[in-house]
Amino acid sequence: MAGRYDPNPFEEEEVNPFAEQGRGRGQSNYGGGAFYMTNPGSVPPANSRLSPLPHEPADFDRGATVDIPLDSSKDLKKKEKELQAKEAELKKREQELKRREDAVARSGVVIEEKNWPPFFPIIHHDIANEIPIHLQKLQYVAFTTLLGVVGCLLWNIIAVTVAWIKGSGPTIWFLAVIYLISGVPGAYYLWYRPLYRAMRTDSALKFGWFFLSYSVHIGFCVFAAVAPPIIFKGDSLSGILPALGFLSGNALVGIFYLVGFSLFCIESVMSIWVIQQVYMYFRGSGKTEEMKREAARSTMKAAL
Repeated sequence: MAGRYDPNPFEEEEVNPFAEQGRGRGQSNYGGGAFYMTNPGSVPPANSRLSPLPHEPADFDRGATVDIPLDSSKDLKKKEKELQAKEAELKKREQELKRREDAVARSGVVIEEKNWPPFFPIIHHDIANEIPIHLQKLQYVAFTTLLGVVGCLLWNIIAVTVAWIKGSGPTIWFLAVIYLISGVPGAYYLWYRPLYRAMRTDSALKFGWFFLSYSVHIGFCVFAAVAPPIIFKGDSLSGILPALGFLSGNALVGIFYLVGFSLFCIESVMSIWVIQQVYMYFRGSGKTEEMKREAARSTMKAAL
């Protein structure tokens, strides 16, 4: 009717879904499909459809199985035989090692593991676990004298080096180095290790060797403390006599030599105390007669 008011002139008419079958998918009566194609950022019409996803491969279908090959019974038997052969070989090696350990134990040879000093082990040293309790204090003092002779010889090199710088010549310095190189391992192998083993095994012969070598050690310390002018005027040892000679001409060198003299004196006194205590224990435990019997037995064996 002419003159009728239409409140929504753009409202889309109801479309019969079965009508106009020739129209393309996604197009409305007012050309909505063309509008969507020309405006990609707009929302597609409600009746548009998306293309389906491609079908997944057959390997990933639900229920698909993967065949894992298993070793045959023949391979399993072969591996079992190999494991049994290895086990038998390990048992054989273990028995051989135990046999050697028993033979070493019967022969009296003790395998000593190097454990001192902790940062760079070069010797075996375990007083707390291997030395009897009543002898540990004496062993610790003896070990202190070993460290003491090392300190004395090191300081002797320092003092002699100062004397060389002040014009005494390089000869005394080379002699001081020889004292250190030969004195430190000599002290350990000649008297400290025999004493350590004597305390641990209570062997009379090892005590006898200790007394002999330790007496030489005490004699050297006393000689170094005095440093008589016998070899190169005694300047290669920082004793009292060269110290007095340097004090009159060079006070600095004389002071270094006096310190060395003090160190050798302390080492001598401590060493004399150690040998006295060891001798008292040796006599009190009746090792004198045992030492005589072992010496006579050794002599007979050597003669036969």
